[in-house]
Amino acid sequence: MARAAPQKSGDLLVAGHTIIDRYWDVASLPQRDRTVPVEGVRVRLGGTAANIARAAAGRGLRTALVGRVGDDFPEEFRAELRASRLVLDGLETVRGARSPTCLIVEDGKGGQMTLIDQGAMDDESDAEVPLALLRNYPWVHLTTGDPNFQLRLLAAARSGGARIAADPAQEIHYRWNGPRLRKLLAGSEVFFGNEAETAAAVRLLSAGSASRLTRHVPLVVVTRGRRGARAYSRAGTVDAPGRKPRKLQQVTGAGDSFRGGFYASYLRGAPLGDALTAGVAAAVEWIETAQFPRGRRG
Repeated sequence: MARAAPQKSGDLLVAGHTIIDRYWDVASLPQRDRTVPVEGVRVRLGGTAANIARAAAGRGLRTALVGRVGDDFPEEFRAELRASRLVLDGLETVRGARSPTCLIVEDGKGGQMTLIDQGAMDDESDAEVPLALLRNYPWVHLTTGDPNFQLRLLAAARSGGARIAADPAQEIHYRWNGPRLRKLLAGSEVFFGNEAETAAAVRLLSAGSASRLTRHVPLVVVTRGRRGARAYSRAGTVDAPGRKPRKLQQVTGAGDSFRGGFYASYLRGAPLGDALTAGVAAAVEWIETAQFPRGRRG
């Protein structure tokens, strides 16, 4: 008699950055060698992994977070993660290290510039792969972080039967090279990126076009800003139209919200087009409110 597969206690594990985001609001972004006044300052919990995990958990997925912060990580942010009902067993505090921090300059019209201090996420060569945690999650989303650690996590997750999504985000421009990216996609089922990130993947792999990335990974999901989202698979192309936000509250984080909304639909068995539409709706909701949904369970 065939042995039944072990029951998983979770839905999605997200590995990558949890960040202290420091926002400077300006009327217009500075040109080179020019100065503009700061009109407002905000400090928020952010990071690709933390944002995706909160967006997914708020829509009912049982979600875990893996990453590293320093011992300066604010307790109120840790409480915010707990309030989002995330499993935090994989969020390591590195003593004596700085927490990853971003300085984000936004003009209130969709333009932004970002500087990052990687802090505890700069070198994860001594980080342990959370094997016990991995066993409980059928899907693992690998986003920003030390490529060597993400590849170690990929190998461990695959050996346990997990399905992998690759999402290097903006770090594809400066932390990944062709051989590493090829290895990442060879072990993944989905690649996520915006249009610039997808174009970078095409260049690094000499793929020729976004659709030809499917020679390396079965599904490519591309966010396209106001034009919505597009998915390339070996069966063809699927589009979801964009939606115009009623107001602009926050742009940074919209792509992360898209991923959370996409997963909440896709992992429940929705067709690809419906999952893309759910992702677009989640991104627009974030742009309008700058808040993740809370307290919903599937």
